[in-house]
Amino acid sequence: MPGRRDAPVARRLAAVGGALLPLPSPRGTDPPTQLRPHRTASFTPLVTTYGTPAYADLDPSWPAGLTYVAMFGIMFGDVGHGALLVLGALALRLGRPRRLARLRPLWPFLAGAGVASMLAGAAYGEFFGPTGLLPVLWLSPTAEPARLLAAAVILGAALLALAHLSGAVNRVREGGWGTGLYAASGGAGLLFYLGLATAAGGLALHRAPVAVAGAVLGAAGLALVAVGLYRDTAGGGPGLAETVVRLFDVVVRAGTNTLSFARLAAFGLTHAALAGLVWRGTTALAGRGGAGVVGAVLLFVVGTAVTFGLEALVAGVQALRLEFYELFSRLFGAEGRPFRPWRVPRAESADPAVKVVPCSPG
Repeated sequence: MPGRRDAPVARRLAAVGGALLPLPSPRGTDPPTQLRPHRTASFTPLVTTYGTPAYADLDPSWPAGLTYVAMFGIMFGDVGHGALLVLGALALRLGRPRRLARLRPLWPFLAGAGVASMLAGAAYGEFFGPTGLLPVLWLSPTAEPARLLAAAVILGAALLALAHLSGAVNRVREGGWGTGLYAASGGAGLLFYLGLATAAGGLALHRAPVAVAGAVLGAAGLALVAVGLYRDTAGGGPGLAETVVRLFDVVVRAGTNTLSFARLAAFGLTHAALAGLVWRGTTALAGRGGAGVVGAVLLFVVGTAVTFGLEALVAGVQALRLEFYELFSRLFGAEGRPFRPWRVPRAESADPAVKVVPCSPG
């Protein structure tokens, strides 16, 4: 049972002459993990779909959920489309339609994604596409794709650094400072990635001292990673060869994972282009009058529905992919066990006034 329920259970046992006896945890075993959902909204399904964190790990539910909806919003940035998602979330929250009642726990994701999409759409100046009804507060994806691409990669680097930091905390809590220092997803990996990012920033800004300092930090972190990888092998020549191969993988993944966040800009641009295409067709038909107006309405409704459904699906899948493969792979080290309460099964006797409780190990 959760530790916070010790006192209530002790009082209930005392009322019937029993007592609660604390026992030390057996060595070599970890308690099962129970992620505590919030009373009104929970992002725990996002985490449990990937796996169960170890008992000692940080609870990543809310940070992961907020990161997911932010990435979704960047790719699905549109005030009108985001408002439709918020309305859908409210319907799910109220249990409507009833045939979708089983999806009710997902309403926080839908609501968060809708709000993030509206905020990004306001920054892009999009309302059911680049209709010109809203001013561009930051940039237009179709007009400044390179700037959006750079912003997406920088955001991805920041998220990866935070994931490395959280992973370092988890490794220390799981196995102590030794594990936390040398792990590729721990302090060594964090030092290497920060050095790599600093060196890249120095080169991009033409700041040689910054680039050199970053290279030194990155080399130090990579050396610590190599020590940690070698410690996990059998040693000797085979261990050295395995360390070199795995070290190469660490370096390659650091670069590819960072560039993978460019998809935030790519799909944000695709969403704006498709919505803009629908809007241009709508205005062209509406200018012909008569039957053209009817065709414009049909084109806008059908085109918006297709764009909305297609882009929502793509943005949802891509945000989930970035969450799982780029971020969670650094957070999770040891796999935990989900908490499942033990209950005594009850059986009905022939006499309805008598309850029979069988003794069973399960």
